[in-house]
Amino acid sequence: MTELAAPEKVWRGARAAQGKKAGGLVVLNLQGLSNVSDYFLICSGRSTVQIRIIAEAIEEEMRRGGFGCLGREGEPESGWILLDYGELVVHIFQEETRNYYGLERLWGDALILTPTEDRG
Repeated sequence: MTELAAPEKVWRGARAAQGKKAGGLVVLNLQGLSNVSDYFLICSGRSTVQIRIIAEAIEEEMRRGGFGCLGREGEPESGWILLDYGELVVHIFQEETRNYYGLERLWGDALILTPTEDRG
C-alpha cells in the first residue's frame, strides 16, 4: 500500500457521501491518537434509506478505487453503519444516534478536516 492510500480512501469516501447528500460530513485525523485507525469519516443521513444509500455509494466508490472493505457493522435500522477500510473507518449515523455517541467529542484532540480542503 502506498503512502497516499489512506488520504485517497478518505477523499473517495467523502466524495461518495457528498454525492448522496450526507449531512454534517467531517473527517477526523487520528494519526498519533489511535491505534485503531488513522482517519474517521463521520456523516449523517436523515432516514434509514439514506443511510443505506450512503453506505452503498461509499462501498462502490472504494471498490472502484481498489480498496476492499475489511468489515461492516450495524444496519440502517439501528441508526448507524460502520465501514472499516483499515486506515479509514467510516461512520454513517442518523442524527439522533450521532448526537448520542458524540464521536467528535470523544476524539476532541483530533484534527478536524473538511471535505472541501485540498488533497495535499
